[in-house]
Amino acid sequence: MKPKLSILDPNPTPLQYLSGLSQELFREIYIKRDDLTPFGGGGNKLRKLEYLMIEALNSQATTIVTVGAPQTNHGRLTAAVAAKFGLKCIIVAVGDTDGELSGNLLLDGIFGARVVLKHDDGRDHDVQLEETVKKVMAAELKKGEQVYFIPMGGSDTTGMLGYMDCARELDAQAKEQQIDGATVYVAVGSMGTYLGLYCGLKAIQSNLKLVGIAVMPFDMEKLKAYFKQAKEEYGFDFDGDFHVETGYIGKGYNEPEPRVREAIYTMARHEGILLDPCYTGKMFAGVLSMIKEKKIKLGRQVILVHTGGMPGLYTKAHRIKFENELKNQIEIVK
Repeated sequence: MKPKLSILDPNPTPLQYLSGLSQELFREIYIKRDDLTPFGGGGNKLRKLEYLMIEALNSQATTIVTVGAPQTNHGRLTAAVAAKFGLKCIIVAVGDTDGELSGNLLLDGIFGARVVLKHDDGRDHDVQLEETVKKVMAAELKKGEQVYFIPMGGSDTTGMLGYMDCARELDAQAKEQQIDGATVYVAVGSMGTYLGLYCGLKAIQSNLKLVGIAVMPFDMEKLKAYFKQAKEEYGFDFDGDFHVETGYIGKGYNEPEPRVREAIYTMARHEGILLDPCYTGKMFAGVLSMIKEKKIKLGRQVILVHTGGMPGLYTKAHRIKFENELKNQIEIVK
């Protein structure tokens, strides 16, 4: 539909059968490994950035401005891709820091990005972000920079094309592995990954079903508006029939929670695969709850989409909780 860069490696990313978890959970469990893309620390936003960054380059941009939470995975990968192509990167977020740079904030600096943290004054975060972005972009334009703005999570009608690609890839892999009628589960934040998968699977009339698990407060009307915009732009001949589970958000976005850490331990101790505490850990915690609640029946085929985010394990707030739970596993001998 649109031109794109080629920065995804490996391409395609693997679809793996999880034998240990399948035996433990009495379901057929698979995982789509979009975390295995090493560029910039890896993760799902690379697929979106393949489309977004070529637009930036074609517009003769010199500076990329994007937004997110202070520990944004999208911001980290945007910084990495910007560095690769010789562009400046500015990440705008709402929040404060205690002076310790951990997780993605540390990596942002390593990639050379400038991070602008707006002190949270209690108003709506979107309003604060919009105001701060306007100021930052105006200052850059005044310096003579050509600025290209990327929305939160790279989630617009251009960025979502990366996950339409993934949908076609996943459908082909499922057929190759004789997986028929499985349900795909993916974390839902800024909605671009979910909507790209949804539209991609619908466009090819795939037998795969899709369920989103919200990891932050979810607005169905916002998703419908996003889909309407995409439908108008690309001429989709199907309607939006979305399934997003909203009962597993917990305390809120990126808040440390015991059930999420337990899900991370379960995956790590059965399959040697690391999930992150913000997206994939919470998504898998939701899947485990759905299994316990018998929403996912015995013997069903389940595909988990691993969207990356491993640096989140090393953010201070999460690391402290992990340390408190795991410190007794360290034995010091003389």
